[in-house]
Amino acid sequence: MTPRKSASKPASTVTRLHPSVKLFVLDTNVLMHDPTCLFRFQEHDIYIPMATLEELDANKKGVSEVARNARQASRFLDEIVSPVENDIEQGIDLRSHNGGEATGRLFLQTQAIISELPARLASGKADNQIIGVAMHLQEEHPKRQVILVSKDINMRIKARALGMATEDYFNDKVLEDTDLLYAGTRELGADFWDKHAKGMESWQQGSHTYYRISGPLVAQLMVNEFVYQESDRPLYARVKEITGKQAVLETIIDYTHQRHSVWGITARNREQNFALNALMNPDVDFVTLLGQAGTGKTLLTLAAGLMHTLEHKTYSEIIMTRVTVPVGEDIGFLPGTEEEKMGPWMGALDDNLEVLGKTETSAGEWGRAATNELIRSKIRIKSLNFMRGRTFLNKYVIIDEAQNLTPKQMKTLVTRAGPGTKIICMGNLAQIDTPYLTEGSSGLTFAVDKFKGWPHGGHITLARGERSRLADFASDAL
Repeated sequence: MTPRKSASKPASTVTRLHPSVKLFVLDTNVLMHDPTCLFRFQEHDIYIPMATLEELDANKKGVSEVARNARQASRFLDEIVSPVENDIEQGIDLRSHNGGEATGRLFLQTQAIISELPARLASGKADNQIIGVAMHLQEEHPKRQVILVSKDINMRIKARALGMATEDYFNDKVLEDTDLLYAGTRELGADFWDKHAKGMESWQQGSHTYYRISGPLVAQLMVNEFVYQESDRPLYARVKEITGKQAVLETIIDYTHQRHSVWGITARNREQNFALNALMNPDVDFVTLLGQAGTGKTLLTLAAGLMHTLEHKTYSEIIMTRVTVPVGEDIGFLPGTEEEKMGPWMGALDDNLEVLGKTETSAGEWGRAATNELIRSKIRIKSLNFMRGRTFLNKYVIIDEAQNLTPKQMKTLVTRAGPGTKIICMGNLAQIDTPYLTEGSSGLTFAVDKFKGWPHGGHITLARGERSRLADFASDAL
């Protein structure tokens, strides 16, 4: 084991006890993305260049999340550095901070470092200064692995072009691959009953049949997951509860049949049937619907909301909101009240209300007009900007285009729910318009993953488009 260098050595001498311990040089954007990153490198060391500190100082003012993170990162650094008096050059042990999760050391740049960069790279630019620091450290300590950590793609490309090791920083991705995202449905194999029928109990209560099963599949099931088996005797059921090694399956209501229509709407496929069962179930407080354009997310959600609000009187009104991220260029400020400003963003609401208004054919034109007026009186359109501090009581809340929400925004909205409120989040992960959000870091992905298996939450990924043959072909071909 090699002892640490003495305090008389230069600040760039950051040799550790073991060369396998990596040295991570942090870019400013990593600290502004996640201030707690200082404690997330486990046994490895981290190095903060002076340019990073300068950029933190320059970005600390304001009320944005970036400014708040910059201030928090500065506070963390102050807490770490303040108790240390003279030996900053030797690195500061992180064991005593953040519960001891980080066992490495923090090094700060305490002297001028001049590294030879290619002539085309401007020496005054902060990014290039940080790259220069990382290059210098690599030259000084060839036996140690020095890695530049940055969220800036172009900076990582430049560093790699100069022969340096670089990494991105992830703390916000729920899943690396969205194909692994919980679908809410599960197909039962042909041998399901052979493996799970031993000691099975079944009983009938109301219109539902229940099966208490045990077997190898129980360990993989989630509460409120929909299971199905397509055969001569098809089974469509919901996992009602899981107790130890046993699970109770409850057969679902067949919303594909006209006698079970919801505001004149029937399910056109298996997933829509599952979605309506989740939407119409009063015990399910939170529903997430994923699916491409034309799968019927908004139509089903609105139909269920009108049924709950006007027929069953379960909720007092429908509240609809969405993220106002334009697909094209911004069209400028919009006049009017909050609802009038949100009007252009709510074209999907108008389109679906038009469909739902035509389902009642017996009332005549005057009757339909009166019904439409009643429907619109029960729907409130709200902006996301004014949601903080609110509490919704006995409301049916629809969050449209939820794929454009960050996890933090999603948490803000869902925590608005008071007693008797149901929240529905719907979106298409392939149509994220918010900059810096990906399928893995979207708030909708976050909600689906965190709420899976919760007894009062449900999720369905709608697979088939029901819009038109043109829309179906465009979704696949374009």
